[in-house]
Amino acid sequence: EDVKPFTPEKTKEIVMSLQQPAVFCNMVGNWPALHWNVEYLSAVLEGKTIQFRLGLKTVDLVPQFETSCSYVEATLEEFLAWSCGQPSCLSGPFSCYDYSKYWAYADYKYIARIFEDKPEIFQDVRWSDFGFPGRSGKESTLWIGSEGANTPCHLDSYGCNLVLQVQGRKRWHLFPPGDTSFLYPTRIPYEESSIFSKVNIANPDLKRFPEFRNSTAHVVTLSPGQVLLVPRHWWHYVESIDPVTVSINSWIELDADHEARVEEAITRMLVCAIKSAENPSDGDLWLNPTEVEATSHEINLQYLNKAVSAYLKCQEASVSGQARSSSTGAKQRTNTSCKRKRREAGCEPESCTLITQECDFPVPKAEELQKIPFGPHLIQVLPQSHKTSVVGAVAVESDNGDLLHENEEHFGKLQCKRKRLLMSTDCETAAHQMDSDCSPCTSQTALSTNDLLDCLVNPRVISLVAQLLLERMRV
Repeated sequence: EDVKPFTPEKTKEIVMSLQQPAVFCNMVGNWPALHWNVEYLSAVLEGKTIQFRLGLKTVDLVPQFETSCSYVEATLEEFLAWSCGQPSCLSGPFSCYDYSKYWAYADYKYIARIFEDKPEIFQDVRWSDFGFPGRSGKESTLWIGSEGANTPCHLDSYGCNLVLQVQGRKRWHLFPPGDTSFLYPTRIPYEESSIFSKVNIANPDLKRFPEFRNSTAHVVTLSPGQVLLVPRHWWHYVESIDPVTVSINSWIELDADHEARVEEAITRMLVCAIKSAENPSDGDLWLNPTEVEATSHEINLQYLNKAVSAYLKCQEASVSGQARSSSTGAKQRTNTSCKRKRREAGCEPESCTLITQECDFPVPKAEELQKIPFGPHLIQVLPQSHKTSVVGAVAVESDNGDLLHENEEHFGKLQCKRKRLLMSTDCETAAHQMDSDCSPCTSQTALSTNDLLDCLVNPRVISLVAQLLLERMRV
């Protein structure tokens, strides 16, 4: 059981070079973390509460961002009682939410913070098998969800992503970096290390976002024991499809993160400055709940200077040490990475550069892909056929018959109700306040602050500003 299909060195080579998603099989059979089902974690946490995000299972034309969800503090015992349909007296704060209407997600939970009093549990996660010695659960995050729990489609700002599925299954819809313009990127709600799509992948509004038809989805259903590689810059929408799911992920830092961090600092300055100038009573919750606070202009400026200094220091080391001068060229500056990573738990974002010219993203050549040892232990996540639904899937099976792709239609047409972004810990009646009906074709009479920001912090604009700023520093 301890024999892996790839050595750590070979696995790291695949992770760092492969520019398309793939699933590793038979790589974690001896990891103690495979026993981290919700019942086990509940016993380990001994009644400790964690925050859950609750959203509606009803699929709207508008993405269900974190700002439109409700939040509760609850134990895993209460989560299990609720998801299993036990009496409301056992489910605590979940009793206000009908399981048939809502899903719950404990997402982005840093293992280092949750188990700070049990550091020995960090060693249950062994990313050293993937060529990253010393990386364990301490550098990972935990995700626990019920059926329907999902993350809005987004582009992560830092590194590449390794995701281990522990319990239940999750369906991933991935889109290549070249599809960025088709996904209508936005930074509102603002989150430092994520760029969201305005399109609801589960129910796309093709009248409002017609270019989404040109996108190419790679759809994979990840089963327990499998590890998904999400390369840098790949968009993804993730949904739990079993009653209870548990997964663990870790972001792998990349050299390109240094420039990306400069871009994130510029974006934060612009967004905080403009949104803070608005009337705070207008009800527009522009700051994602995953962000701790809206930092001051002085702090943002300090952050920008630190990011620029780190970038220049990295460039000097590259030029003098490893002959990586090509990485300082303009094309490299337009092809840096993007990963969503919190600053909570004492972790600073690794860094991020956004996609500027999608056509410039390096597409692997045929001979390069031939060097990748695809087979029963490393399965490609292939693009779906355009003859299927916009976000359909293709059947691919692993050695043990686990279905990775499933062909199914799960879109429905719903009337367009634009949700007022409202966070609340109250019961259902206050969880989602609805605005008046709105048609995608309704013309706007005036531009909003968000309209201006969408243009100012567009990935192409921010990349250009970062390049001009760094050139100024070099002079």
